[in-house]
Formats: sequence, structure tokens, C-alpha cells
Amino acid sequence: MRSLQPVLIITIASHVLAAPTLADDAALAIEAVLSKQAEAWNRGDIDAFMEHYWKSDELTFSSGGQTTRGWQSTKENYQRRYSTREKMGQLTFWELEVTPLGAAAALVLGRWQLKRDESPVAGNFSLVMRKIDGKWVIIHDHTSRAEAP
Repeated sequence: MRSLQPVLIITIASHVLAAPTLADDAALAIEAVLSKQAEAWNRGDIDAFMEHYWKSDELTFSSGGQTTRGWQSTKENYQRRYSTREKMGQLTFWELEVTPLGAAAALVLGRWQLKRDESPVAGNFSLVMRKIDGKWVIIHDHTSRAEAP
């Protein structure tokens, strides 16, 4: 039995080290949410894009020195600002950094770009996301445009 102990310890340690962590699971799930958002946006589907925001009056969205409160107001702002497919362009996210803030919350940093024929735009964002009813949703979005070079 004594000769099996090192083998048993190594076997258990390799399984523990190979197992995905809670942080890895959260990062993968959150990256999947952002991928679904980009897909919805690129189809011109603001309704599907908004499914990943917390459907609450407590949702906050900060941009351009203003803070919008509430899911409905945020959706209406998107619809007003991006009223045509041309204005929407093609959305990409990259340089994503997910930092868990416990088992059911995370801070997400990243960059975004809208490729469009007229006036492409890009910038960075920070999101606070929570897992509510088993689903990761954005509860706060702070999006900024980068200065033109």
C-alpha cells in the first residue's frame, strides 16, 4: 500500500490541476454571451442583442458622460442611435479580460469595433456581469469611444 501512495497522490493532483476552475467556467460562459451579442448585432437584431442585459430598471449604461438607467431606456437608445443596418455595421469584441468577483459576478474589460462604410468607430468597455437565474447578464455597461488617430 505504501508504494501506491505516491502514484495515488500524483493521479489525484493531475485531475485537480486539469479540472476547469470556477473562473475558467465563468470566463467561457461570459465570452459565449458576448459572442452571441455580436452575432445578434451583426444580424441587425437589437432585441436578441438586448437579451443579455439585465431586464431591470436597475440596469445602468454609461457612455459619453451620461448614464442611462433601465433596460427599456437602454434598448430605446440603441434603437434610436442604430436605426439602420448601415449605422449598425459589423460588431467585433476582442482583448477580453474576465475577472470573477465571486461565484456569481464578474468584471469584464475589452475592446469593441463597429466596421461600417461611413464612419467606423471603436473603443473600450467595462461590464459588470451577474449570474441571475443561471444566466450571465450585464448589469452595468460603461462604453467609451477611442479618439480618432
